[in-house]
Amino acid sequence: MKQKIGFLGVGKMGEALIEGLRKSGSDISVMGSTRTEESAKAAAKKLGIACSTDSLGVVKACQIIVLSVKPHQAQDLLECMAGSFTKDHLIISICASLTLEQIKTWSGGKAKIIRAMPNTPALIGEGMSVLCAGSDVSDTEIKTAEALFHSVGKTAVVEESLMDGVTGLSGCGPAYIYLIIEALSEAGVKVGLSRKLSTLLAAQTLKGAAEMVLSRAGEHPAAMKDEVTTPAGCTIDGLMALEEGGLRVTLIKAVLAATRRSKKLRENDQ
Repeated sequence: MKQKIGFLGVGKMGEALIEGLRKSGSDISVMGSTRTEESAKAAAKKLGIACSTDSLGVVKACQIIVLSVKPHQAQDLLECMAGSFTKDHLIISICASLTLEQIKTWSGGKAKIIRAMPNTPALIGEGMSVLCAGSDVSDTEIKTAEALFHSVGKTAVVEESLMDGVTGLSGCGPAYIYLIIEALSEAGVKVGLSRKLSTLLAAQTLKGAAEMVLSRAGEHPAAMKDEVTTPAGCTIDGLMALEEGGLRVTLIKAVLAATRRSKKLRENDQ
């Protein structure tokens, strides 16, 4: 019998996961629910799944539930269905900042909970998703959740205490990279390149450099930086300018600031 996964909320990330499952060839049946009839019809047509406004029906029909609503909507949604969740349910939450304990409490305390932080490159199958699991979640269930997110990129599993840092680094990280690409593109225009060419050079250079880091796992990025930096060459002058401008410290501060904000958002919800 096909495994059934239900999506409570089918936003951009939900769409990405559903498309990822389809492309992976997984023998899984997917259904979903949205807040309005109009959005349900649109999701059903776009994704080719059964989709309605009946969230309770999704919970009753599926053992695995992906919670894909806005964080401020999660409590009311889960509490109104708390009596329908059982010990056989696995809830996978992609709601930013909400803890395992919050989801567990709001859903009635019986279902097992996995918390996930994917990032937006999942929309093109190049995401980074980090998971943490409740103490009652089995290794098999963790692997099931990993398989779901592996369909849209790479995955990692950490302790929940690290999830705010994950949010600050990989969750918010694409925005930092877009800013870097924009700045490099501006520099290209400044030295006479066209905007289109500058953006291509900047984006492909970052993509290629990232792929090298991933392909040479365990090797420090500084070693690869040194390979580009020839004695008395151009690169060392560029690196000196970056260090003088504080790029390294500024990026570290960006991650720390976003991490603090993630913690603060959760504290405000409690």
